[in-house]
Amino acid sequence: MNDSGREFNIVWGAEEIARVIGRTPRQTFHLMASGQIPAKKVGGRWCAERGKLIEFFTKEDAA
Repeated sequence: MNDSGREFNIVWGAEEIARVIGRTPRQTFHLMASGQIPAKKVGGRWCAERGKLIEFFTKEDAA
């Protein structure tokens, strides 16, 4: 846990992120590279917080 009491569950790599969001790795890479999903590159690898991904895809205005 960090100082705010929030636990981070980091997902590493396009393939694992793709599994979380139900897309192919190729589709996921495109979404990440174009900034359409909450992910960033750290040390040459893509990563994202699982909770933020789920929140992003379950909010009402998600297309």
